[in-house]
Amino acid sequence: QVGLVESGGGLVQPGGSLRLSCAGSPRIFRQHEMHWYRQVPGKQRELVAGITSGGTTNYADFVKGRFTIERDNARTMMWLQMNNLESQDTAVYYCHAEFRGPSAVLIDEYWGQGTQVTVSS
Repeated sequence: QVGLVESGGGLVQPGGSLRLSCAGSPRIFRQHEMHWYRQVPGKQRELVAGITSGGTTNYADFVKGRFTIERDNARTMMWLQMNNLESQDTAVYYCHAEFRGPSAVLIDEYWGQGTQVTVSS
């Protein structure tokens, strides 16, 4: 389902920073857990970071200490602040939202269209 729009990707040198943004509907931000994923050609999409509707965060080991995920439910926005970027961070980054019911059954899910991040000198 279409419901999320990313922005903020681009070309940055190693060691630089980028801030990705994700906009969505109030319904999504009211109850959905949200994530940033990334994917490079030929590889599976991988989880980068997640944040619950209440603000609890989790990070993949490869971004801990460098990336920060935030959300503002009132503004219906989510961000990924990426610092000290490395060439291995080059990928298409996707915004994702999901709502699970009892027993973690997936009830609702949204993906953004993706934004390219390229880290290169």
